[in-house]
Amino acid sequence: MDTKFASNKSLYLFEKFEVGVIHLDAQRNVLAMNDFARQVLPVDEKQPFGALVTSFHPARSQPKVNFLLDEASRCPMSNAVPMTMIINIPEQVLLIKVSRLGNEKNETTGFILVFYDVTQVVSQADTSADVEPANMRLSRIPMVADQKVSFVDTHDVLSLESQAHYTRVLTADGYHFCNLSIGDLELRLDPAQFQRVHRRFIVNLKAVQELGREGTKTHIVLKGKKNQPVPVSRNEVSRLREALGLH
Repeated sequence: MDTKFASNKSLYLFEKFEVGVIHLDAQRNVLAMNDFARQVLPVDEKQPFGALVTSFHPARSQPKVNFLLDEASRCPMSNAVPMTMIINIPEQVLLIKVSRLGNEKNETTGFILVFYDVTQVVSQADTSADVEPANMRLSRIPMVADQKVSFVDTHDVLSLESQAHYTRVLTADGYHFCNLSIGDLELRLDPAQFQRVHRRFIVNLKAVQELGREGTKTHIVLKGKKNQPVPVSRNEVSRLREALGLH
C-alpha cells in the first residue's frame, strides 16, 4: 500500500510539472523553445538560438547529450520510443527526452527535446525553503532502463561504481544504471551516510559489514555482497576508519 501511494505521489508530481520544449534542426542547432524552457535555461547568458544545443550544458554533460541525439538519429523503427536521460546541472536534476522528426520520406529534419525538472522528486522532502537549491540532498537516485525512469531510495543503495560518465548503483537486488556521473552523485548525496572510498566507488556507510585487508590493500565487504568487495584507496583508509568509529 505504501509503495502504491509513493508511486501515485510521484506520478502526481510529474503531472503538475511544466514541460520545457526545445526544437532543434537536423544539425542540432536550437531553433525555438517554449516559455518554460526560457525560464529554466540560461538563455540571456548563452544566446543559444542558432547554436548547438550542447551550449546549454556543462562540458561534463555534453557527451551525454550528444549520445542521446545520436541514439535518436538511428534507425527510426528501432527507436520509436523517445530516448531518455537524466542530467545534473548546478541547481537542478533534469529528465530529458529526445525524439527525432522526419519529413514525408522519413528523412531527419530535426529533433524535439523535452525536459522535466525532477529535482523535487529526487531531493529530500524536508528541505526547508531557505536552503539553497544547489545544496539539496538526494533522497532518491533516478535511473533509466528500457526507456523507463525509476527511482531507488538512497537508504537502499549499498554502493555506487563509476562507469565513465555514468554510474552503476548496487542494491540488494543487484545493479542498476544511472545516467548521472559518480561526481554528480557525490555532490548530492548526504556525506554523513555516503563516502567516496576510491576514485571509482562510493559506499553507504550503513551497508559496510567488514573492513578487510590483503597485504597492503584494504577492501570493504558490504552486507549480503561477500563476493563483491569494494577497494579502498590508501589515502581514504584513515577517513573511512574514523567514519566507521574504528579510531
